[in-house]
Amino acid sequence: MELATASAVAGSLTGIAAASAGQDLPQKPRKRIAIITTLWAYLRHGQHIGDRFLVGYPWEGDWHEPEVEVVSAFVAQRPTDADRRIREKEFGFPQGDLAPSRAREFGFTLHKTIAGALRCGGKQLAVDGVVIIAEHGEYPYNDKGQHLYPRAKFFAEVVDVFRRDGRAVPVFNDKHLSYSFEKARAMVATGQELGFPMLAGSSLPVTWRMPEMEVPYGARIEEALTISSGTSLDSAGFHALEAMQCLVERRRGGETGIRRVQAIEGPAVWQALEKKRWSHELMARALSRADLVEGITLIDARTQDLAAPGVLEKIVPKPQAVLIEYRDGLKATLLMLRGAIGNYTAAVRLNENDRILSTKFLLPPEPNVAYSACLAHHIERMIVSGVANYPVERTLLVSGLLEAAHDSRASGHRRLKTPHLDVNYRSPLASQYCRT
Repeated sequence: MELATASAVAGSLTGIAAASAGQDLPQKPRKRIAIITTLWAYLRHGQHIGDRFLVGYPWEGDWHEPEVEVVSAFVAQRPTDADRRIREKEFGFPQGDLAPSRAREFGFTLHKTIAGALRCGGKQLAVDGVVIIAEHGEYPYNDKGQHLYPRAKFFAEVVDVFRRDGRAVPVFNDKHLSYSFEKARAMVATGQELGFPMLAGSSLPVTWRMPEMEVPYGARIEEALTISSGTSLDSAGFHALEAMQCLVERRRGGETGIRRVQAIEGPAVWQALEKKRWSHELMARALSRADLVEGITLIDARTQDLAAPGVLEKIVPKPQAVLIEYRDGLKATLLMLRGAIGNYTAAVRLNENDRILSTKFLLPPEPNVAYSACLAHHIERMIVSGVANYPVERTLLVSGLLEAAHDSRASGHRRLKTPHLDVNYRSPLASQYCRT
């Protein structure tokens, strides 16, 4: 140990001397990554995440050149003719498959199989990290309204290469691990078995917060609430749930899982509000953080108290809610209020002096979508360091929670017991979100 330390110091001093003498220090080779995606098209996840590793991204007030290099990719689909026409009308310029032009410009190879991309056309694993982005594209829905993206299938093909070649590398999976909690749990178990780092989930837990808000580590949390402006439980609902989870996982005792879940919609949401199924004050605090306010504001720009009696009922035609009971007694709620606000916000009540914290999860506008740079940073750090900055169990739990919400809605909005969601983990001491 002493010899190693002395050598490290000597090497460091030699490097300083070389730099002082004006000599160029050798560049550390960049980590090689493969991108496995369903679609690489304008403003689809494959593009606005994948491009970060090609051209770089803003980070902490400077332009960051990635320490990883995209050397190969597998792209499962191309935009359909109908999708191209719709998006050309929406954005005003030609749309299409960006993968071939990106590959030519940046010098990586497109492969027809996932195994080919991981082996770079050879016979052995030839990359240092894998980025799976199975979001967007033409994939079916099931009867519960879940979009059947092939995340678990892509992951299984990646792991098959790991097993066959006797080596594994870090893997990132965009958004929820799978529409099936059983498949998601198997994915995490495989990562643990083979010993490779995993990261997954939404960009909301790591984007900027306005105001910057930190739940004290080890705090006693009585209740939490998050609001989304979206209508899709499977998409916007996931983002909001994971944003809330990154707050509540910091509570005393750590995460221990979820006991019951119920999804409601329509007039039942207003009835639940009247019955105080969630805190009106928490809802008001979360609504107050929104800066994209809808309703009468869109007509004559006047401000309005969205939490005042009867206001939401008038401007939100199709409300949705997910009511969550954690195993340790914490109560949480997701409200989906399209027509009231255009942001993702959250509020938590601490047991300590009845203190309420609230914030907005900032999503800078298109086409730059700078929040994906925050996510790209954590993906890159995992691949370079071999350590994930936050636990994949967060996304595992939210994947199961989301499936349970769909099950509740499909079963007539029943309140379902979820003994299988006994996911236990500890959050990192640092929240990992972008700071101003």
